[in-house]
Amino acid sequence: MTPHEVQTREFAACRRGVDPDEVRQFRARMADELTMLNETVRLLSRENDRIKRALRDWQTMHARECPPPQKHHHNSGHW
Repeated sequence: MTPHEVQTREFAACRRGVDPDEVRQFRARMADELTMLNETVRLLSRENDRIKRALRDWQTMHARECPPPQKHHHNSGHW
């Protein structure tokens, strides 16, 4: 659900309905919260992408600079 959907949602009138001002205030508050949460998700997604790129860059650099591990030579003698 988007903030716009929350703010523009209409409700059917009924005999013993709720206070329309209270509904408008609640919808505005929910829309603001959704906006903030969507922005937080967007920022965290960007940060996650940045960290993934940094890790890949580090792994690439590490693979180039570090020699592969030596193969272990087994002792041909008996103990």
